[in-house]
Amino acid sequence: MSTVKKQGDANFAKGSLKEAEGKVTGDKLREAQGKVQKEFGKAQKEVGKEK
Repeated sequence: MSTVKKQGDANFAKGSLKEAEGKVTGDKLREAQGKVQKEFGKAQKEVGKEK
């Protein structure tokens, strides 16, 4: 497993947590940041598969 793929998995997990935290607390900014981080993690995982 490449380092980039591992980083993508980590970013996806962090983003999921941020998004859930934002939903629970009603913090729309935190929720949006989590969604962006999740998408970044997905992209990193795809790049990691290519390598």
